[in-house]
Amino acid sequence: MADVIIKLRVMPVSPESDLAKIEQFCREKIAAAGGKLHTVVPEAMAFGLKSLTFTFFGDEKTLNPDKIEEAIKTDQHISSTEVVDVRRAIG
Repeated sequence: MADVIIKLRVMPVSPESDLAKIEQFCREKIAAAGGKLHTVVPEAMAFGLKSLTFTFFGDEKTLNPDKIEEAIKTDQHISSTEVVDVRRAIG
């Protein structure tokens, strides 16, 4: 059995959005989908806007990045999500 490692970038709707609340919301959705969070990295984008990049992993048979993206997009403070990287980890 192999794990999959996923990087997901989350963009808030505005620079005034509360990144701590967005991070907590995303943590809950990732955990509910069976993912184990590894890191959360804020990245400056433009005009004061910061994105959050989540790196998480889980069983490749059960962890579906598309479903996680759809669940995260339901928050009104999130503008968009993007799967940046997906890798398979064996071992």
